[in-house]
Amino acid sequence: MPDISPGEDRILRLLKFRGDQTTAAIAIHLDITAPGARKHLNNLLENDLVGFEDRAGRVGRPERYWRLTDEAQKRFPDSHAVLTVEMLDSVRGLFGEDGLDRLIGERERQMLRRYDAALAGLHGLGERVAALAEIRLQEGYLAEAEQLPGGAWLLAENHCPICAAASSCRNFCRSELALFRQVLGDDVSVERIDYILEGARRCAYRIQSASEGQRT
Repeated sequence: MPDISPGEDRILRLLKFRGDQTTAAIAIHLDITAPGARKHLNNLLENDLVGFEDRAGRVGRPERYWRLTDEAQKRFPDSHAVLTVEMLDSVRGLFGEDGLDRLIGERERQMLRRYDAALAGLHGLGERVAALAEIRLQEGYLAEAEQLPGGAWLLAENHCPICAAASSCRNFCRSELALFRQVLGDDVSVERIDYILEGARRCAYRIQSASEGQRT
């Protein structure tokens, strides 16, 4: 992979976390001038790490929005994608779909024990969601939590380190949604609102107390 500067690495992370951005927005994020941002972007463009789309605005000239390329996505952890898929295919071939489901179920139980321990003693929904986001961040999901208007919370995962495995078997995704619901409690509603495997740039979950969900 080509070497890039710290500033250029920050641009890639910004695009990964926030999606398409204008040159002006990137300059503000890096606290540099627009020409400085364009210099970084041109270097990333030459290395096939970013692309762009010119979008018509309400007035004036079209505005350029920068995005990550597939090559840039490779710079983020993939948890040994090829090996993972090969192992899943082997499990499926040897033990069938039932065997694969048992494997996913055991993974879910192990994660539940680990997550329950990390959230022990936390009572507020915001505290629990923030702690869950921190765990997922450490596991490579580039996760973040934010409160939405009305009191609900958003858990956003800007990268999926098991995407290859999930593409091979979507029960991984079903299992992780079930895990969130278990660890956050029966009094909490967890709804997936963005899904990478359906074309979104990230996976995101709307989380709120069940009672709040009934009133909305």
